Amino acid sequence: MTNICIFGAGRIGQLHAANVAANPRSHLVSVVDINEEAATSLAGQYGARVETDADTALDRPDVDAVIIGAPTTLHVDLILASARRGKPVFCEKPIDLDIARVNDCLAEMQTLGVPFGVGFNRRFDPTHRKMKGAIDAGDIGDIEIIVITSRDPAPPPVDYVKSSGGYFRDSTIHDLDLARWLLSEPVVEVSAFGSNLVDPAIADAGDFDTAVTSLKSASGKLCQINNSRRAVYGFDQRVEVFGSKGMLQTSNQLESGLLRWSESGTGALDRLKLFFLERYEDSFRTELDEFLDAIEQGRQPSVSGEDGRQALILADAAQQSAETGRAIRVNDNRQEEAG
Repeated sequence: MTNICIFGAGRIGQLHAANVAANPRSHLVSVVDINEEAATSLAGQYGARVETDADTALDRPDVDAVIIGAPTTLHVDLILASARRGKPVFCEKPIDLDIARVNDCLAEMQTLGVPFGVGFNRRFDPTHRKMKGAIDAGDIGDIEIIVITSRDPAPPPVDYVKSSGGYFRDSTIHDLDLARWLLSEPVVEVSAFGSNLVDPAIADAGDFDTAVTSLKSASGKLCQINNSRRAVYGFDQRVEVFGSKGMLQTSNQLESGLLRWSESGTGALDRLKLFFLERYEDSFRTELDEFLDAIEQGRQPSVSGEDGRQALILADAAQQSAETGRAIRVNDNRQEEAG
């Protein structure tokens, strides 16, 4: 049984708390948030302790590991404070919005050696895992083109947008990590376009609500990611991988599998699953199991801090490309205009 402390009592913290409490291998011992009312409400559901001070929470001897769902600006400090006490850490993406801070954080984490995982939950989706297995088994030959569609049902509040770090770092970063995982080789060039077609308030906040990002891998494989903050029909999540011997596709998931056949036509009676909490609920549970496996086996989780760093590098390159109108070469720690 792994005793877990959760930082953050917001939407993602609530999801992780429910999964920790439901997992027979873990126990939620405390919830930490400067908003004591939010922390008390969440902790009360599971009989956990309420804390408002990070150091006090981390010094408790009954805390074995930490899950961080607090605001991004707090991630690095909480990661290091936990790891310095020898406590394994799982942190939601991104590690930070500043690549220099991420580099410094990972350099110290390397010396501390505790298990450290980053929350790219799409890798744990059952259909994505089957797709990855089929690719690795050579079912479709060599990858040539990947197309990732990821569209939210509605824009987030503008106050969230203002502090999110921008569309590419906030949302597209999930798709960038998924692309890296499926490609299994470095991305060397990024080209992106951002537009404002959904909500003028997002434009006023200095961000995009619609984006297309193109990637080129070291061997020339291509990937295109299309994103929107508004899909009126639900949470649109599809992946297509085209190869030399065939193609793989994942389809959207409905609230149920009920279909109707009638003289007026054929179709689904239900909408798509509403948002990421519903669409990826299995992924979040599997992600927690993998973190617990890493703790019990004394190893690093499969989605590492380095994966978080590489995804942020690509997100930064996409932001730079969208702002400059130029393709951006990617070289580990930095980006430069191509051509």
